Amino acid sequence: MQLNENQKMIRQIARDFARKKLAPIAAEIDRTGEFPLATVKEMGALGFLGMTVPEQYGGIGADLTSYALVVEEVSAVCASHGLTVAAHNSLGCWPIAQLGNEEQKNRFLPPAAAGESLLSFGLTEAGAGSDAGGTRTTAVRDGDHWVLNGSKMWITNSHYAGALIITAKTDPEATGSRGISAFLMPTDTPGFTVEKKEDKLGMRASDTAPLTLENVRVPADLLLGEEGEGFKYFMMTLDGGRISIAAVALGIAVGAYRAALEYAKKREQFGRPIARFQAVRFMLADMATQIQASRLLTYESCRLKDNGQPYAQMAAMAKLHASETAMFVTDKAIQIHGGYGYTTEYPVERMYRDAKLCTIGEGTSEIQRMVIGRYELDA
Repeated sequence: MQLNENQKMIRQIARDFARKKLAPIAAEIDRTGEFPLATVKEMGALGFLGMTVPEQYGGIGADLTSYALVVEEVSAVCASHGLTVAAHNSLGCWPIAQLGNEEQKNRFLPPAAAGESLLSFGLTEAGAGSDAGGTRTTAVRDGDHWVLNGSKMWITNSHYAGALIITAKTDPEATGSRGISAFLMPTDTPGFTVEKKEDKLGMRASDTAPLTLENVRVPADLLLGEEGEGFKYFMMTLDGGRISIAAVALGIAVGAYRAALEYAKKREQFGRPIARFQAVRFMLADMATQIQASRLLTYESCRLKDNGQPYAQMAAMAKLHASETAMFVTDKAIQIHGGYGYTTEYPVERMYRDAKLCTIGEGTSEIQRMVIGRYELDA
């Protein structure tokens, strides 16, 4: 893939930042699960948190390829940081930039782009995961407010968000995915609670928690887009979010491959580096090939979206392939490291755990296959 000079510059800035600021703390924040607020704010100062925000609202207004390059480079060193950037940009900033009115954009986007506060997206519920249309959170109109009640699960950035996009059923008579709306909700709204952070297998420093809404009164002017169009809106958001997760997964795979390649060149057995053995070379060859295929799918998705062309199927392909590539590459990276790879002394153990989420979040691998198959059958 050919990058222009601006994209190359952005990639180098992200790579330098990740290696200088994130590499020294990645293992420790994985161990403690502590959210890296200081480095997140530094990413805001560099513009990473406003990549998808138009310049008139304080963002970079970058093309999607540049944004994906940032996510990839950050995730190659620390996937917890990569997921924080990805969720904030694609699930928080993008829907507001695309669907919000001028008042909403001017209120929520500038602080988000500057890294003063994060944005979050409240969609998933205990009974509405892959079946996102099964939303049970309700919103009832009461004068010039909506009153929201319900709960959400697996919500990224929730403890550090200044506002969230919340989906709720506004038409109790509507069946299936109909009658759902989206709301912008400041996190200091009475009745809104962020519960205890989840103790996760991987991406442990990324903030993930359940939400509870008890008679939360949201002003009517914070309805995002049109009433009853929430399902359409969050499906659009998830299409773009899949590109973000593909970039996170691609970054994890790249980071694991770099570590495995470096180790294979240095580690000696039987009097020579293990990289000289065909078994190891074949593993490295397979890893490099799968990474390149994921990269082409991911950046083709970016190109299509940037050009206003249909991209949903390509995004699903990119997310599916990149997430499963991340699992494959991190597994082989541990194998190349041998016993050392099974310890926390080397980063491939952490990357292996981080990779798993990419096959689940933003739609499981099985959901991606359903999406891809539907487009094939309808072609």
